[in-house]
Amino acid sequence: MIEIPSDLHPDLVPLAFLLGNWTGAGVADFPGREQCNFGQEVTFSHDGRDFLEYVSHSWELNSKGEKVGPLETETGYWRIDKDRKVEVVMIRDRGVAEVWYGEMAEKKPQIDLVTDAVARLASAGEYSGGKRLYGYVKGDLMWVGELATPDPERPLRPYMSAHLKKVVDPREWAKDLKDLPDDGIAFFK
Repeated sequence: MIEIPSDLHPDLVPLAFLLGNWTGAGVADFPGREQCNFGQEVTFSHDGRDFLEYVSHSWELNSKGEKVGPLETETGYWRIDKDRKVEVVMIRDRGVAEVWYGEMAEKKPQIDLVTDAVARLASAGEYSGGKRLYGYVKGDLMWVGELATPDPERPLRPYMSAHLKKVVDPREWAKDLKDLPDDGIAFFK
């Protein structure tokens, strides 16, 4: 179920499905690197203004599912207009700033984005843009990303995808319970 906070800016209601803390895993296949599994934590939050704040941390996982080291960090801001056009500005830890444009699908919580502008530090390496698809499927957030390539036969290639589950903080449930015992044990007797 998608909850719409009472203090959410009215323009952001179509993006309410993104709100919250998400965690999960996926597959990364960066050019020049060996394919790997990764873990990811994503947060979409709001402060009442007309944008969502976005933060994503990902890390490489070994064959046992243990963290090996950081993979990528992104931060940004998401907006949507009355015509369901989505605008995103994003900064990546490796020195890339991007502007993404896209739209939300009709009658379903799905967003297609394409980069419109990229600025990068010289140390960031080659990168000219990409495409992303985000979707809310049976309560989970799924996404897939593609990178632009110089090959006219294959202008985009998949590089990351993940399946994320919403993280629920038990303190959110407990705040609505009256007369909760201090020790927490009596509650279960």
